[in-house]
Amino acid sequence: MYAINAQNNARSTECLTCALDAGELLLTYGAEVSRVEDTIQRLEHVCGFDLVDVFTITSSIVATVRLPDGGSITQSRRIKARVTNLGRVAKINALSRRFCAGLLTLDEFRQAVQDVRDERPAPPWMELLLYMVISFSLSVFFGGTLADGVAALLSGMVLFAMIRMSATLQMNSLLQTAICSAVTALAVLLLVRAGIGVHPDKIMIGNIMLVIPGIQLTTSLRDMINGDTISGLLNLSEAILKAISVALGFALVLLAGGV
Repeated sequence: MYAINAQNNARSTECLTCALDAGELLLTYGAEVSRVEDTIQRLEHVCGFDLVDVFTITSSIVATVRLPDGGSITQSRRIKARVTNLGRVAKINALSRRFCAGLLTLDEFRQAVQDVRDERPAPPWMELLLYMVISFSLSVFFGGTLADGVAALLSGMVLFAMIRMSATLQMNSLLQTAICSAVTALAVLLLVRAGIGVHPDKIMIGNIMLVIPGIQLTTSLRDMINGDTISGLLNLSEAILKAISVALGFALVLLAGGV
C-alpha cells in the first residue's frame, strides 16, 4: 500500500495522472467503460485514496479523488481517436494487476504504461497481408469461387491503400469509411469486367467484413448491459453510422454501375 501524505499534493497528482494514463489507453484501444472505471478506481485505492469517483464516456474521462485532509483533486482526459487493439488493452490490464499486487512501483508503472503508448504499430506489409488473407478467406467462405477469392484479395489491397491514404489526410471517420468503401466497390466491378472474379457480391462481402465495426457494436452492448447506458448508446450510434457509411459507399457505386 502506498501511503499518501496529506501535504504532498504533487505526489497525489502524480498518482491520479498515472491512473488516467492507463485509463486513457484502455478507452483508446477499445476497452469497455466499466473496465476503464474499475481500473482507475483500483489503482487509486492502492495509492491510498479511499474515495474515488470516475465518470467515463466514449470520448472523455473525469476522475476525482478525496485527499486525507478533506481536499480533492480532479483531472480529465479527452479521447479524440479510438482504435481497436485488444493486445494493448491486455497489456495495460496486466500492468494494472501487477501494480495492485505491489510488484511495481509508481515510477515503474508510469514508465511501463508509456512504453505501451510508444509501441510501434505492426509494419504496413503485415497489415496488408492480413487484409489480403482475410478478404480471400471470407469471400470463399461465403460461397465465392477461387477466382472471386483472388479478386477479393486484390480489392482488399485497394481497401488497405485507401484506408492508409485517408488516414494521413485526417478525414472524418464516416466520410473516410464511405469513400474507402466506394473506391473498393469500384475496384471490384473493374476486376470482374477484366475477367478476374465472377460474382461481385461474393467478392465485396470479403471486403465489407474488414470495415464493419463488429467489435465496437459488441462493446456498446456490453456497456449497456453493465449499466453504462450513455456510453453504450454513444458507441452504438457510432457503430450504426459507420455501418451505414459502409453500405452507402458500396451501394452508390453498385447503383451507378447498374449492378
